[in-house]
Amino acid sequence: MYTRRSINSVAIFLAVYLVQVMIFDQVHIPLGGFSIFLIFTLCWSALSTPEVGAIVGFFAGLLLDLAPASNGPLGQWALILSSIGFGIAFLRYGDDSLRSDPLSLVIFVAAAVVVAVTAYIGFNGLLGLEVGRTSQLIRTVIGNGLWTLAIAPFVLPVASRLHHAVFETREFQ
Repeated sequence: MYTRRSINSVAIFLAVYLVQVMIFDQVHIPLGGFSIFLIFTLCWSALSTPEVGAIVGFFAGLLLDLAPASNGPLGQWALILSSIGFGIAFLRYGDDSLRSDPLSLVIFVAAAVVVAVTAYIGFNGLLGLEVGRTSQLIRTVIGNGLWTLAIAPFVLPVASRLHHAVFETREFQ
């Protein structure tokens, strides 16, 4: 049972990652653009338990660390996304009013993307990597948040159905 869930989850995440790398990374969008893979990962984490959210965040972060566009050290995205994946799943898992409202999920995911991008930029600065001008960084962080608010309502139903297909079991009585 767990093997089937793991294999299906890995296949889904690899497909979304390949779409991100092959299509969305090639298109230059104003205000810094967005990451469909990051949005999908955070939606998936929010729909899961905190433990699953942290595991998904860790492995999705490893994929982002291996992305051609990533310029940070290996493990940086994994650290950030495992923490944020656990946090967003923990906040949504305990509160029934947040679990039943899709608008709150979209807002949570947009806030989590802003926190993730800010943390990535902050860690790059702490590690001595060149991060760019402050105005450019602010535009990128705000742009990612706004693009996530625009894109997440379209990603959420897909992530929700795929999550339901992977994790819901049908037991015969």
